[in-house]
Order: sequence, then C-alpha cells, then structure tokens
Amino acid sequence: MISVDAIAVEFSGDTLFSDVTFAINENDKIALMGKNGAGKSTMMKIIAGVQKATRGNVRYPSDNVIAYLPQHLLTDDNSTVFEETSKAFKSIFEMRDEMDSLNKELETRTDYESAEYMKIIEKVTELGEKFYAIEDVNYDAEVEKALKGLGFKAEDFNRPTSEFSGGWRMRIELAKILLQKPDLILLDEPTNHIDIESVVWLENFLINKAKAVIVISHDRAFIDNITNRTIEVTMGRIYDYKATYSHYLQLRADRRSHQVKAYEEQRKFIADNQKFIDRFKGTYSKTNQVSSRERMLEKLVIVEIDEVDNSSLRLKFPPAPRSGDYPVIAKELAKSYGDKEVFKDVTMTISRGEKVSFVGRNGEGKSTMIKAIMDEIDYTGKCDLGHNAKVGYFAQNQASLLDSNLTVFQTVDEVAKGDIRTQIKNILGRFMFGGDDIDKKVSMLSGGEKTRLAMVKLLLEPVNLLILDEPTNHLDLKSKDVLKDALLDFDGTLILVSHDRDFLQGLSEKVFEFKEGRVIEHFETIDAFLERNRIDNLKEIDL
Repeated sequence: MISVDAIAVEFSGDTLFSDVTFAINENDKIALMGKNGAGKSTMMKIIAGVQKATRGNVRYPSDNVIAYLPQHLLTDDNSTVFEETSKAFKSIFEMRDEMDSLNKELETRTDYESAEYMKIIEKVTELGEKFYAIEDVNYDAEVEKALKGLGFKAEDFNRPTSEFSGGWRMRIELAKILLQKPDLILLDEPTNHIDIESVVWLENFLINKAKAVIVISHDRAFIDNITNRTIEVTMGRIYDYKATYSHYLQLRADRRSHQVKAYEEQRKFIADNQKFIDRFKGTYSKTNQVSSRERMLEKLVIVEIDEVDNSSLRLKFPPAPRSGDYPVIAKELAKSYGDKEVFKDVTMTISRGEKVSFVGRNGEGKSTMIKAIMDEIDYTGKCDLGHNAKVGYFAQNQASLLDSNLTVFQTVDEVAKGDIRTQIKNILGRFMFGGDDIDKKVSMLSGGEKTRLAMVKLLLEPVNLLILDEPTNHLDLKSKDVLKDALLDFDGTLILVSHDRDFLQGLSEKVFEFKEGRVIEHFETIDAFLERNRIDNLKEIDL
C-alpha cells in the first residue's frame, strides 16, 4: 500500500491544497479529477517523487516501483525504437550482467577462505535469489508486443527515435513503463497522442495486466473504462469516491446539492440570530442571550459550496450558407511520399449536410487526405470541393497560424459577428481564458492555449464545410462538451478526425476507415463502427 500523508503545497503564500491524505491500494484504478489549476499534475508529480510537497510525505515499501508518464518528455536520440523500449528491462539486464561478471571472477580466484571471496559468494547468492524470482519471459517478444500494441510497425523497430514526433516518443516511453510492470503507474494525459486502436490496447493492458494506476485524462470513455475510483481535487482538498467517473459526476452533483441546502439553512440561521442580536442589543434583560448568540456566530464554521461552472453558455455555429449537393468529391485519388504509398485508388463522395469520421491508425493517411481536400499537397487523381463550399479548417498545427501580435480578445473579436460579440468574454471563459488572460498577446500563450483559442475562433466563423483534425487534444471535458454540442447543432457538412471516442460518439453517420493504403467506406454510425472495431481488434491483439 502507498500512503499519501497530509501533503500540502504552497506557492508564494497561496495554498494549492493542504492536509491531503489517502491510500493507494493494490489494483486501485484511480481517476484524478478537478478543474485546470486545481493541482492534479502537481499531486501526481509529488507521488512520483519528481516534486516535493511543502509539508507531508508519500510513504511506500522500499521495493515498490512507481512509474510516471508526464505530458511532455524526450527519449534518447542515440537509440533505436527497440533499443529505447528495451531499457524497460535495464535493471534486470544489469543484474544478470553483474551475476555473470561475479561468477567469472569466482572462476579465476583461488583465495577460497578469504573474506573477500565470501563477500562475492554472498553477493552472487543475493542477486541470484532476486534474478531467478523474476518471471522467466522472452524480453524481445514482450517489447515487440508492446510496441505493436501502441501502433508501431515491425519496420519501425530499428529506426532511430530521432525520426519520430513527440507523440510517437511518448508511446515509446509508455511502452517502457508498461513493460516494467510497476506497482503504481502514473499517467498524465496518456491518450492525447495515440489513435483509437492503441487506446483500446492501452485500456485492456491497464485493466488486465497493471497493478495500481492513477490517471489524469480528459478522455471520458478512457477513464470510465479503466477506473474504479475517482479522487477529485477541489478548493485545496480532495473528495474520494469508490466510483467510476460517470458515477462520480452523479455523486458530486448530490454532494453539491446537499451543500447548497446546508448553506441556505445556515444563512437563514445566521440571519435569524443576527436579527435577534440587532433587536435586543443594549436590552439589559437580554444581555446574556445576545452575548451567547454573538459568541456562537463567531465560532460558526461557514458551509462552503464546491466550485462549479454555472455557465449556461451554449455556443452555436452561424447558419451554414447553402453549398452544392456534394461538397467533397474524390476519384482515383492517390498519394505517395517517395517509395511510401499512403493510399491509392480512393473514390469517395461526401454529401451536403453529412457528418463523417476519418478513422484508422496514425500514419495511415487521415491527415494526408485532409491536406489533399484542402489542396495543400500534390497528389494524383481528382479531389474537388463542390459549388460554394466555404471551409472551416482546424489543422493539428492550427495554433501556429494565429496572429501573434493580437491579444486573445482581439483574435476572437475579429471574427465574431452580431450579438455573439457581447458574449466574447463568456465564450473565452468557457475555454479557460479568464480574468487578465483575455488581454494577453497570442505570442505569450502556451501551445495548448493557442489551440483552444483557435478553436474558439473557428466556432464563430460562418462556414458550410467543417474539417477538424484532432480538435480536442488540448480541451478539457467541459470545453469538449461545448464543442460537441455546437457540432451536433451544425447544419453544414462535417469531416472529423479524432481519437477521442467519447467525443466521436453520436457525431457522425458515416465512417471512412484508413487501413493499409485503402480507404473503406462504412455506412454506419461511428458508435456502431467503434463497437465492432473494438471487438475485431481484441481478437487480433495478444495481451
């Protein structure tokens, strides 16, 4: 068992949280929840041992292994993918090598009665007990299984890690963590850079193979599927629920309802007593009663109501101008990069008002297809936009296209039309731009903040063909709900690429699957496709 004992974190006199205590038991699968800035990542870093608390301790047995996957990291550029992942077994390999070295030394020594010889014997015995207690596994096979589960192909294994993006390096680090079989796995937004099939693989690994897990994630389906406990960080303290995330939301709503009731009853109680005090203060016969009530009110512990977003803001895209019957038409479309064929012989038609999803493993051509539709790359075959198609495009690098000289407010004000301009501050607040943030220059924003700002900007532009490539990577659950509601109400045509299943569900009635150089059209909802895809892939994946 791992114990978090009365930890507190303070910055420049401000308290992030204090006296936080809870235990992490074997096989606990914990969702760490709370609004941005509540202290979730800080708490995870303290448990991981990479940050110190102002007060308190994290206690666990000395032989326990805690593995931590932060949001941002780098792997060794001098290793291949396979070599870097094999470092998961580094301590085991070092133990084996040390045993071999000591045994060779024993073969050459003749001082059998010396204290030094006996020390080597004791060390070899100690190492042997540890080494041979470890389950006998084929380490290369385990590495291969983990890498394939997380989306790598066999031909990737010997490529240098320097050839891969940050998202793929994150997968390498995740594979290393999973292969260590630690007593506690700490994951901070692990699904941001992996596709649906890899998320499914990760889920099943965590459910069936992992011991204790703590995860921070904005992927509702992911945390609902893997967790059995939810710890909420709010207003400097925690609430611990033996419940999945969805159940926790219900319990939290009940808790807040009780808080509101208790708060209102307490306000009435205070008002009644204050009224008595004001009425009889100075009346000799009531002096004792007045003093008693004053002391009681001074000692009264005020009921607090948990922070909650009470905004009823519901964003809607402006009405879509009418387009032609077929906003996107592709015939015998093909694209290659050198010898690598991304896809070929693609013929597809997207009708006005359709909402479709592009799905498939990373690297299968989803984003490439979008770039072809947007005429951003060369290709062979035909790919045309239909009559009067007005495109709203959210690319994965959309943040870099913002004007860095404008403020957050000016960026949105440029595109807002009509009455919506009066709600700009509310809209920005819903996407986590509050207070002085709206006056910040875009150049001062983080990558995640720029992504959210680009999404707000897109929400306000009048278009009839929306193309969204991984729009939710930097949005929290509430912001994603706002965007999803707006997309459900959107009366134009939608093309959506996303690995977030909860976000995808209910959004599209047709699926284009990118697989092994082909684009397969499925006339079914994304919900039906995901359910079938999950079953099919679990048959293929050897856990």
